[in-house]
Amino acid sequence: MLEELLTKLGFNKKQADVYQAVLKYGKTTPAILAEVTKFNRTTVYSVSKELAAMGVIGEDLGGPQLYLVAKPPQELETLIKKGENELEQKREAVKQAVKELQGIAKTAKYPIPKITFVQEEEVENHLYKATPRWDESILQYDGTWWGFQDHSFVRYYEDWIDWYWETGSKPQTKLKLLSNEVAEQIKKKKFTRRQIRFWKESHNFQATTWILGDYVVMIATNQRPHYLVEIHDAVLAHDMRGVFKGIWKTQIEKNAK
Repeated sequence: MLEELLTKLGFNKKQADVYQAVLKYGKTTPAILAEVTKFNRTTVYSVSKELAAMGVIGEDLGGPQLYLVAKPPQELETLIKKGENELEQKREAVKQAVKELQGIAKTAKYPIPKITFVQEEEVENHLYKATPRWDESILQYDGTWWGFQDHSFVRYYEDWIDWYWETGSKPQTKLKLLSNEVAEQIKKKKFTRRQIRFWKESHNFQATTWILGDYVVMIATNQRPHYLVEIHDAVLAHDMRGVFKGIWKTQIEKNAK
């Protein structure tokens, strides 16, 4: 029972055994403690130094031989005070560390993507809700929606397309998408900021993919149920934007010949 209590106060097994032996004798030598505890003298010397540092025993160096002296059990309260002081120091250290780390965190870009999955019944609502956030991110770059649009997206979400280009978008935004069909053939309304070019190599593509600033959005509307996957990752978006920019440029050069 006593050893369990001492363990809770931070004593290890050897410290508890040596401490109890010193208390029993009141004043004793390391040699006697070695016999009682069955530890070798080197261990007893080491452990007694630890206990002295903890403040629960003393060392009598007044004679030719070292004696270890038990302090009153009430001295155990010094462990609590010491622990409280150490805890307070840790609190102050944590507060200071938080201030320093917050300064770093404000400028750091962590490559940890955030992925959102949206089921069919919420896809249209998500499009309206996410538009301001996407536009804000797009305008931090070149203000352009890049990517690929499956022709089936127009069929199902034409109302959102009209809303976006008529009232929902920022006037600085524009769109340059590749498609597996000339989208304007199935989309009656035309918007000057919205350009879609037919890309014959995409005939097997099955989902719309947008690069929107730091976002990559994929919408599968080729079959039911529809779903949307949004990935917020600046690194992935940067690389995919470069890919679609390159393909777009190549398509323009082909059409110019």
